[in-house]
Amino acid sequence: MTKTRTTSFDIAEHLRTPDDMAAYLDAMFDESGEEPRSIVRAIGDVARAKGMTQLARRTGLGRESLYKALSGESSPSFDTILRVVRALDLRLSTVVMAPARRLRPVRRRAVGTR
Repeated sequence: MTKTRTTSFDIAEHLRTPDDMAAYLDAMFDESGEEPRSIVRAIGDVARAKGMTQLARRTGLGRESLYKALSGESSPSFDTILRVVRALDLRLSTVVMAPARRLRPVRRRAVGTR
């Protein structure tokens, strides 16, 4: 029986164009829900795809600091996120979301009533 060999997958290796990077971030915003660390990690993936050394020069931040801030393990300041996004030649934008379906409150009956 032959052994199966696996390799680790790094999304940064597949983000080759600005359109790829923007589409990836859009998907992460859509799918991450209430989890900001996923978005920070996705911005870090795009940053690695673009090149951390170049990004460090453009943001004025240290390369090691960028790796740490964009790892998803910390909570970088919004200023840092904006500097990184601008240095990536991207822009954060907003769109109106469809209103969420409101759930009706559950009415509980007292025990023994109908």
